[in-house]
This record gives sequence, C-alpha cells and structure tokens, in this order.
Amino acid sequence: MEIWTGFIVGLFGSLHCIGMCGPIVLALPVIGDSQLKILAGRILYNLGRIFTYTLMGALFGLFGSRLVLFGLQQDLSIAFGVIILVYVLTPRKIKARVANTFIYRETTNFIKSKFSLMISKKSNSSLFTIGVLNGLLPCGFVYVGIAGAVSTVDWTSGALYMAMFGLGTFPVMLATAMFGKIINVNFKRKVNKLIPVFAVLLALIFILRGLNLGIPYLSPKFQKAVIEQPESCH
Repeated sequence: MEIWTGFIVGLFGSLHCIGMCGPIVLALPVIGDSQLKILAGRILYNLGRIFTYTLMGALFGLFGSRLVLFGLQQDLSIAFGVIILVYVLTPRKIKARVANTFIYRETTNFIKSKFSLMISKKSNSSLFTIGVLNGLLPCGFVYVGIAGAVSTVDWTSGALYMAMFGLGTFPVMLATAMFGKIINVNFKRKVNKLIPVFAVLLALIFILRGLNLGIPYLSPKFQKAVIEQPESCH
C-alpha cells in the first residue's frame, strides 16, 4: 500500500470522527488566555493521536512484513476488502450488539475514565495524553488505516502509513476543536451518509490490489518474497 494513501484514508475518515470524537474534542480543557495558547493545546491533543496511530502502524507493519515473507500479501488485501464490505453491509442492530460486548464496553469505559482524569488536570501534557488515549478508542476507520499498515512491507512503512493517516485527520479534528460548536446536526447527518460510500470504495481498492491485475497504483503486481534455504553441509 502506497504511503500517501494513508493521508486520504485519514482525511475522509476524519468526517466520521466529527460524530464519534466530537464530544471529546469539545470537552477539552482550555489552557491559556489567548487564542494562540488555545490553538497550541489543540495541536498537542492531535499530536497525541498521531503518536498513537504511528505506534500502531509500526506494530502492524511488522506483522504485515511477516505475512509478506510467506506470500500472503495478496490474500490479505482481498480479505481486508471483504471484511470492510461485510462491516458496511452489517445491519446497525448487529453492530450495536458488538459494541455492547463485554470487552468492547469495558475497554471504552476504561479509556473514558482516563479522559475524565486528564481533563481535570488542565495542563498541556494532559492534552497530549488525551490525544494518546483517543487514538486507542475502537474506531472502524482506524481499523481501515491499520489494514493499510499491514499491507506495507515493514514496520517503518507501517509507521509512516499511520502517521500519514493521523495527519489526514488533523485538519478536520483541529477545526472541530476550535470551531466545533458551529457544526450543526444536519451537517453531521449528511457526513454520516457519505461514510459508507467511502468505505465501500476503500474495500474495492483493497480487493483490486489483491487481484494482482498489474494496474499501476491501483492493482500493482505483488512481488513474492523468496526465502533462502540454508545450504546443507556435505
């Protein structure tokens, strides 16, 4: 997966963040008595998110590099595309049941409790930590970004991919942090209607990549890694 596509995934995925992370962003403490200091605090929050995404990218990029060695990159790309399609087509009631499972619920509640603690501290370091925690919240589009990181060839590429993903979310999330109160319900509804369309397009891109059609950028030929066998001693 080309590194720059991480930015595109993040940019469009950030529209989803308005609805999911908007309440967190609007609850961020105000540090300082000037717009410049407030802006700096909001940037620190977003840098915290990007930091978490980058670490995730490194971890899953390393995992993906192991799969490449075994020639599974093509199958993996198709599998991720199918999973995204299944997620989009899954009825909302079933998604709600998944979100109500013990592990999902407890993980979310634990992170939210840490949010409350950090918000009460009202410091620049706490704003960065809130961003770090925010990056750990379960999120469908973060999983799409992770899928792209797995499709890279090594941990550095995976880290860069997710760093670009984070940078893609940066403009919308910063604007929400600074001017979020002016975003009305109708705008959020229109954005939510566009998210499934974008998710389907991403799924099709993953599937096309896995089909190995030789189309530059869209479906390039995968190079299978050759694992050298040690020479036997005679």
